[in-house]
Amino acid sequence: MFSLLLLFYILLSNYNVYGKLINDFNQLEINRCDLFKGNWVYDDDYPLYNSSICPFIEKQFDCLKNGRVDKDYLKYRWQPNECNLPRFDAKEFQNKLKGKQIMFVGDSISLNQWQSLTCMLHAADPQAKYISKRIGGTSIFTFPKYNTSYLMYRNAFLVDIKTENNGARVLELDSLSSATQWKEMDVLIFDSWHWWLHTGRKQPWDFVQDVNSTYKDAPRLTLYEKALNTWAKWVDTEVDTTKTKIFFQGISPDHDNNPGISGSKRCQGVTQPLKSTIGVHEEELVLEKVLKGMNKSVYLLNITNLSQYRADGHPSVFGHGGHRDLDCTHWCLAGVVDTWNLLLSALLG
Repeated sequence: MFSLLLLFYILLSNYNVYGKLINDFNQLEINRCDLFKGNWVYDDDYPLYNSSICPFIEKQFDCLKNGRVDKDYLKYRWQPNECNLPRFDAKEFQNKLKGKQIMFVGDSISLNQWQSLTCMLHAADPQAKYISKRIGGTSIFTFPKYNTSYLMYRNAFLVDIKTENNGARVLELDSLSSATQWKEMDVLIFDSWHWWLHTGRKQPWDFVQDVNSTYKDAPRLTLYEKALNTWAKWVDTEVDTTKTKIFFQGISPDHDNNPGISGSKRCQGVTQPLKSTIGVHEEELVLEKVLKGMNKSVYLLNITNLSQYRADGHPSVFGHGGHRDLDCTHWCLAGVVDTWNLLLSALLG
């Protein structure tokens, strides 16, 4: 009898960890469905909105307005293997979050997702009044009708970068001064990775401070893991996750150098989802490792694999830089990122 109880405890413990990583333990227990395993299917009912009636899409994401002619990339719906992803009901979503504050924290990939969500909500009720403003590094989009605010806080590294009196920029791996603004939120969606890859003139720091050590640089996965551990410690010690639901967005894949794209190493000219993908995202494994080690419930919005198939969904030459600055990192709106928000909506319950 004792052996059976011990086995049950071990299985239950593993299941909780797995559920935390996959996204939502209760959802998995009820539906027995992993929303992140599936395939893209063509659907004439897509896209979810017409980008031309969303007046606040930033130029870098508005591919149709920037001259993209092919439109098949707009027509793909994510189909999980063992269930159906609920269609987006904007009114239900707004009522569910009535009176609450939802904040995206991260880089321009977070901006991409935040703009997608606000467009999805606006398109469903285009006559509803909205207020859009920016205060410092925070963009705030509010629907007074529902008293709901959707905020975007730009912070590519989560940890701090501070400028010394001599002008030196220091990446402080153990400092999280911005976090005081995050604690007030009802829902937080974090993202960080792409800026960790920048070197040379695009590198935004001159030195790294790691507790009592200061050095010029280190392997980026090492720095990334240290920063994530600082963030994880803050969540475990400072955040009441019974009041604030926290998601961490999985690594958004770029297609700057993807051998899965036939005849090309980049996303230019790709108009259909890829049939297969190649490679492991080591940064995603680092993120999962950190989340597994946490005491509080933080849910991984595991968009990495499903997005890896969508090299067709990037702006390519139809972003802000045109042919001078091929964009295989961000995503067209409408498009792939809308599915991330469908998953977020389903997992918010």
